[in-house]
Amino acid sequence: MASPTLTADFAREFPELAQPWQAAIPPEPKLLVLNEKLAAELGLDPSWLKSAEGLKLLTGTDVPDGATPVAQAYAGHQFGNYVPLLGDGRALLLGELDGQHRRDIHLKGSGPTPFARGGDGLAVVGPMLREYVISEAMHALGIPTTRSLAVVATGAPVQRETPVPGAVLTRVAASHLRVGSFQLVAQQARATGDLGLLRRLADYAIARHYPDAAHTENPYLALFQAVVEAQASLIAQWMLVGFVHGVMNTDNMTISGETIDYGPCAFMEAYDPATVFSSIDHAGRYAYGNQPLVAQWNLARFAESILPLLAATEEQALSVAVETLEGFMPRYHGLWSAGMLAKFGLSADAEAAALIDQALALMTEHQVDYTSFFRRLSAAGRGDTEALPAAFGDWLGRWRVLQPDVDAMDRINPVYIARNHLVEQALAAAMRGDLTPVEKLLDVITEPYRERDGWAAYAEPAPPEFGTYRTYCGT
Repeated sequence: MASPTLTADFAREFPELAQPWQAAIPPEPKLLVLNEKLAAELGLDPSWLKSAEGLKLLTGTDVPDGATPVAQAYAGHQFGNYVPLLGDGRALLLGELDGQHRRDIHLKGSGPTPFARGGDGLAVVGPMLREYVISEAMHALGIPTTRSLAVVATGAPVQRETPVPGAVLTRVAASHLRVGSFQLVAQQARATGDLGLLRRLADYAIARHYPDAAHTENPYLALFQAVVEAQASLIAQWMLVGFVHGVMNTDNMTISGETIDYGPCAFMEAYDPATVFSSIDHAGRYAYGNQPLVAQWNLARFAESILPLLAATEEQALSVAVETLEGFMPRYHGLWSAGMLAKFGLSADAEAAALIDQALALMTEHQVDYTSFFRRLSAAGRGDTEALPAAFGDWLGRWRVLQPDVDAMDRINPVYIARNHLVEQALAAAMRGDLTPVEKLLDVITEPYRERDGWAAYAEPAPPEFGTYRTYCGT
């Protein structure tokens, strides 16, 4: 197979937001993991990707004719504080892959760019494998996400607290347009009074992600409404599986509605809305239970960015923006409530809603593992009297009266997630050169609903000695 055809659409259409750049050349590139199923979906030959030429693509050191690797510029609110210029400090958009759906091919850890802000632009084997594992777990759960095509060890040490092995991740995304992309362009528009670039970027987002919006009376309002809907759905799905993103800055919210940037992320075990894993989130801004509110806040920043496009006057624009934003929380709650009813095997009524609230309160009080609870609940529904803690005895009787569909529960409640202690064990082994635990973990989490004999340890929460879990941004 010849190298794939990559277009340079973003680089060509938005030179104002794209800095042409060259990836650093790794001294001894070695393929650690390749997502062969994803490669096949993209029309790429896994055997070619494993070749010396393929490795050059996966590290960005040799790209197909027509491609223009660029570091993208964007702004963003980080922990609520606005930063007027961020951008891809250690990442490159190699180009877009044509197919049924256009996809960005993007590198992470490919060396410093003009947006590196003093960083070395490099990445480490452990955090890059973390993104690979968690993003594939999310995909298997049916949650919109960027995908990981490969992780390549560079053969060069990266200096962190100690020297650690470096790596490059190849990421695949519907696009890398972020709320922060629009914030940067809006900032420039306010300074110059010229809406041309803002309009072009919005038109690009519509054409790429929401083409139906182009045929409406107000395409830019339709774009905003579509992004609000996509994010309401995404956050509801995060909450239903207990996923904590950890760093919901506006530069980490996509216009496409995909989950992006798996830094200090993790899956909640004991149910608690206050759950925080990130070592730098001291105030709990991005705690599990805060994620819907943060998403709405981020969408308000998006609305501010495209406000001049929404209506003829600022007053009218504010009115339609506020009306759309006010619909976010009811829409999120509707999606979450429907999903939660399904997890409990129930049909919608007031008694079912009250039972769910009571169950979540009991789970919080007794530190019940969130993921395994639902499989244990379906077992209790089949008559297993030992499946749930005794504290659920009275509640369980009331739940059974509602005649839950336990078979349907097992189809949507996962047995396996990327358990934090198993991820850490696998990554630690990989840092020592042993990829077997990573490969086994991927085998487990990419079929999350099928219970398999002999794999019970992958369904259990961390043992007490694992202690309080903290995650780090991986930079």
